[in-house]
Order: sequence, then C-alpha cells, then structure tokens
Amino acid sequence: MNSVSLIGNLTKEPETRYSTGNEPMAICRFTIAVNEGYGEKQRTSFIPIVCFKNTAENCEKYLAKGSKVAVLGRIQTGNYEKDGRTVYTTDVIASSVEFLGQKSGENQTEKTPEEMGYSALRDDDVPF
Repeated sequence: MNSVSLIGNLTKEPETRYSTGNEPMAICRFTIAVNEGYGEKQRTSFIPIVCFKNTAENCEKYLAKGSKVAVLGRIQTGNYEKDGRTVYTTDVIASSVEFLGQKSGENQTEKTPEEMGYSALRDDDVPF
C-alpha cells in the first residue's frame, strides 16, 4: 500500500501552472516543513507536494507561505537527466489537502459573515 498522511507548514508560496492541450489542468506544487521529535532531538523534513485539478486551484487561491495543512496522498518517485547526470525525485501526490490555519503568530483577524460572502437573513427568507 502506498499511502502517506502529513501535517506541516508551507515553506513558500504555492506555484501553480496549467497543462497544455484541449482541456488545461491545474498543477500546484509546494513544499511543507514537517517536524518530528521534540526538544533538542527535533528534526524537520521538507516534503515536496504536487496536487491537480480542483485541489490545485484551491491551494493556489487559499494557501500562502506559513499556512498549516494536512495532506493525504501517495509517494511517487522519478528521475530525469540534467547535464549528463541522473537526478532522482520523490514527491507526494496529494489526493486531498485540508487547510488547518495560518502560520502561528500571524495576525489573525476574524472575518464577519458578510466578509465571508454570507448575507443577513430577513423574515421574508424564512419559509415558516
């Protein structure tokens, strides 16, 4: 079984591009920092994430450097030639990305329902 689940923070802004062809598809790449251990034994791993289609578009729209995310997906390895040398890659192909919050300590102001796109209900709107 090839399955991975990670929680971490984006190390920089996500990068999105679109494939060429009849039906362009969004492809978003970002890296998350994942901590393990604690105290002096804490270690940070930097994991490259790739997502596609609607997930990619949502990541582009709502994520920023420092955002905390939970990623579910699978590991994919590959390689390519560069300057006569073989370069090996390992990525996590995300099947889902859950937005967990902003970077801790970042100025977090709570939005009003109107700012989030909701409108106030009037008595005429209620069907009973």
